[in-house]
Amino acid sequence: MVIRQSETYKGGDWWEWSVWVDGTEDELDGVARVEWRLHPTFPNPVRIVEDRASMFRLDTAGWGTFVVHAVVYKKEGSSARLRHVLELHYPDGTLTQA
Repeated sequence: MVIRQSETYKGGDWWEWSVWVDGTEDELDGVARVEWRLHPTFPNPVRIVEDRASMFRLDTAGWGTFVVHAVVYKKEGSSARLRHVLELHYPDGTLTQA
């Protein structure tokens, strides 16, 4: 399983972005919940998503890049840790700096 992302530049160095867990149908069916760990400057930086239909998608917004961490809790009792470097692109394709 891996973390995927999407982002939309809203102007003024601000992006709306989403992260979700991607994997095989069997892998995702075995997930109970995902605990997303955002940068500590976010309000409520630890967020739980239990929606399998959305691939445990988290929607939020911000201005800078950082490493997004996730703990994937499986129905059978184990867990897996994932990490993803959030990338935010300007409309011309250039990458914002952290």
